Amino acid sequence: MNKTENWSLIIKPKRHLLDINLREVWRYRDLISLFVRRDFVSKFKQTILGPLWFVINPLFTTFMYFIVFSKIANLSTDGLPPILFYLSGIVAWQYFANCLNSTANTFVANAGIFGKVYFPRLVTPISVVISNLIQFGIQFLLFAVIYVYYLAQGIDIQPNAYALLIPVLIVMMALMGLGFGIIISSLTTKYRDLINLIGFGVQLWMYVTPVIYPTSMLSEKYKMFILANPLTSIIETFRYGLLGEGTVDWAHLAYSGGFTLFVLALGIVLFNKVEQTFMDTV
Repeated sequence: MNKTENWSLIIKPKRHLLDINLREVWRYRDLISLFVRRDFVSKFKQTILGPLWFVINPLFTTFMYFIVFSKIANLSTDGLPPILFYLSGIVAWQYFANCLNSTANTFVANAGIFGKVYFPRLVTPISVVISNLIQFGIQFLLFAVIYVYYLAQGIDIQPNAYALLIPVLIVMMALMGLGFGIIISSLTTKYRDLINLIGFGVQLWMYVTPVIYPTSMLSEKYKMFILANPLTSIIETFRYGLLGEGTVDWAHLAYSGGFTLFVLALGIVLFNKVEQTFMDTV
């Protein structure tokens, strides 16, 4: 006599490239939290200073930018204190760069886990974006402390209503970093050279992003190329909302938003395609 079996979960192969089951990803939220904890702990395991590196890294970077670009190169900071100008750009940029770099080797770094147990593969890059958000929060707190210090010194800093857009800007940077990261991760299953190029490419990208200079100092000849960078309007709006100097252009922000959605959609398509066969190539 046949007995009817009731299954709580049925695993089916993806039928098309845009097959995204967000409800399934949500069911694995506990696994996401475990991955977030793993990523956070593994970064500073067996280190002396531990999470203090989250603070030391941007401080030393800001100090070097201050010496090289402010004192030696004498680049403009739109009348803002150079420390605040550079630190605001560094905090925002590093969040994007960390999301991209960390998700760029998702398949290669997690091949052992992917080959042994089933879970939605998007859980892994999503957990990376969230764990980097913790680092961003610590670095933003550092920025806030220095920000309050300058306000106490009577420095003319004018925060404004555009600061309310910061959560939206953070989401845009996270999704753009996630999109580019999973595109690269999907391609590195076959082309390992990209792993060596990604770090170099991200460094070059920073120099065409207004992290160490304001767009106001650019000539019209080069400004159009910098504005074509989808991160430019995000960094500029982030800085303008907090410091009151810079430029905000809703058309450029809309361009950055549309570009982010396009990159994310392309990344998910490639991710779903590679997910079905990557164990044969990794």
